[in-house]
Amino acid sequence: MRTGVAELPLHNGKAPRWLFSRMVRLSESVLDYMSYEYNQRELLLRISNPFWFQALSCALGFDWHSSGTTTTTLGALKQACKPEEHGIAFAGGKGKASMRTKEEIGNFGDIFNLPSVKIESMRRASKLATKVDNSCLQDGYQIYHHSFILTEKGEWAVVQQGMMAEKKYARRYHWLGLKTKSFIEEPHEAILCDKKEEKALDMTSRKSEEARKASIDLANDGIKRLNRIITGQRSLDEFTHPEIHFPERHGIHRVDISPAGWKALKIAGEIQPENYEELISISGLGAKTIRALALLSELLFGTEASWKDPVKYSFAHGGKDGIPYPVDTKTYDETIDVLKNALQEAKVGKGEKYKALERLKIFTDI
Repeated sequence: MRTGVAELPLHNGKAPRWLFSRMVRLSESVLDYMSYEYNQRELLLRISNPFWFQALSCALGFDWHSSGTTTTTLGALKQACKPEEHGIAFAGGKGKASMRTKEEIGNFGDIFNLPSVKIESMRRASKLATKVDNSCLQDGYQIYHHSFILTEKGEWAVVQQGMMAEKKYARRYHWLGLKTKSFIEEPHEAILCDKKEEKALDMTSRKSEEARKASIDLANDGIKRLNRIITGQRSLDEFTHPEIHFPERHGIHRVDISPAGWKALKIAGEIQPENYEELISISGLGAKTIRALALLSELLFGTEASWKDPVKYSFAHGGKDGIPYPVDTKTYDETIDVLKNALQEAKVGKGEKYKALERLKIFTDI
């Protein structure tokens, strides 16, 4: 289940070495405290909470309202983490590091003596979480950071971030394996961000259920029929609802499906996927092909997909003043108390500890 989304300004550069070293030391203290006082599951629950993650980042010393909140905090946690001691591990990361996620899941799985079937299940979860946020939810943000957090019991969470370079914004997605009943329908529990996109194709919405079914039917029909449909289609203006604005040419032409997409559709016609998760799992079937199938489904069968951005508009803290919705004050206070206790137990100098607590106080007062 995707448990939350946070949206942040996109900042270039990286944290200075002195700051990152301090963040690593404090991160180790937080991991020590959480693994001793609670357990790995509790840490997963908190990492998948956008507010707790934001508060942690602030306490560690990073700019609480920038894209670096995600990448630097997770980098510090990964470096500070000792899988054998903490019973938890951080795989993946930013850019090229994200490409090593699959390998690292296997390595950490071996350290935890997890069965191969569990390791493969987590690898699949990692791949699907990225595919869903990159292609099934087409909100304009491209994933460039992917962290997969796993425990010695084989439980997992995902924190990943996408960027919208032209608007200089980044959006963070949180997933929690414990609550993941479906990767392709309503996978989020809470969504937090600073703004909402006017339109976003959301194939994970419950409102897109019929469009997903129709997409499977179209893919299973084979590429010959799809080719005939596309080359002989009518203008989308003839059927679409007024609030959706398509490109000026108002149509889906062959150019809208890449060669890799056509190859994936050919494979789909051969293997006949039984559900949408199987369909999107086909290599090469990306955002353009998913969108083309959704639009063709509406044209042929009248099955409308959701074009509403699922992000829930909120202030950074989830609306402490009650706008747009009241914050859960009990959870809020408990979240801060846990971080305070972790920082007070930190094995760092008094001055560094005091500054961390002050940063946390500033964050809670914003």
